[in-house]
Amino acid sequence: MAAAGTAGHGPLTGVRVVELAGIGPGPFAAMLLADLGADVVRVDRPNGAGLAIDPAYDVTNRNKRSVIVDLKAPDGADRVLGLVERADVVIEGFRPGVAERLGVGPGTCHARNPKLVYGRMTGWGQDGPLAPCAGHDIAYIALTGTLGMIGAPDQPPAVPANLVGDYAGGSLYLVVGVLAALHHARATGAGQVVDAAIVDGTAHLTSMIHGMLAAGGWQDRRGANLLDGGCPYYGTYETADGRYMAVGALEARFYEEFVQLLGLGEHASARKDLSRWDELREAVAARFKTRTRDEWTAVFEGSDACVAPVLSLREAPHHPHLAARGTFVEHGGITQPAPAPRFSATPTAVRGGPALPGTDTADVARDWDVPDLLKGTTE
Repeated sequence: MAAAGTAGHGPLTGVRVVELAGIGPGPFAAMLLADLGADVVRVDRPNGAGLAIDPAYDVTNRNKRSVIVDLKAPDGADRVLGLVERADVVIEGFRPGVAERLGVGPGTCHARNPKLVYGRMTGWGQDGPLAPCAGHDIAYIALTGTLGMIGAPDQPPAVPANLVGDYAGGSLYLVVGVLAALHHARATGAGQVVDAAIVDGTAHLTSMIHGMLAAGGWQDRRGANLLDGGCPYYGTYETADGRYMAVGALEARFYEEFVQLLGLGEHASARKDLSRWDELREAVAARFKTRTRDEWTAVFEGSDACVAPVLSLREAPHHPHLAARGTFVEHGGITQPAPAPRFSATPTAVRGGPALPGTDTADVARDWDVPDLLKGTTE
């Protein structure tokens, strides 16, 4: 089995989750619950619905188990509802109304299991004019004003992969909602629906910025603010070898150490003088161009100047600090981020590799006491 040994370590040990297969933020949210110890059973479709890669490399399906059910088959919904009866949580990422048409919507599921937490993951939400429309991360963050904040003022907005929308504004808010609703269900016996929309979560992420905007401390344009690259001591600079250093020397004492180590002590007084920021930025840029990234890394190593090398995905796991903490682990030949956060009493781990579609059907049927899962299979 691809996901052998997925039972039991972490603060969510004993929690059962049914994940209706999809792509993007739903699988990542379910992975996080699985990393925390939940027994996550992914209900895959017969023809697959994952990333366009070999499922053996889809890390978002680690620590899970997989069964295959055709929800469009006459008995498909009943087979899934057999799992739902024994679950604490269901996660689905269909467009609004699709789960209901397939016979596994929240009404049907709660009729079978009143304590169930039913987590719904969408981009636009369950209601509103755009709710029935297709979309992807970039469109969701565009409408919230978040995408428009990112990038240089004279360039198009920079695309932050799908991290800000799908995962930060989507998956993490779904998980927070599911855990809060699970706490409520265990206290009261009443389940509920969690409507996690990427537009809502991404907008929520900008709460501090909206406060600063209202107070006059943030300009509604790119590259003109303290945290968006407008400030010369909060941004990135190219080095002699074409690589980059990241600078975040915001506080006075950090800034002073930064300019001293950079060899620009004469610019110490430019920190709060906005009229000198262009001059400061040019001086900092020119100075960083005199040495390589690794040379500058050595200069700032161990200091409080808040300067760090910009590493690639393949470089990051080898950084001494991340290596010492075990921030990345290798499992099944795949280097991947370790579960986070960390717990003193209920430690987590990568217990199993990506669950291959359908390979755990027999075990799940036995462990969850749902023999109907085996109908139509060869297991």
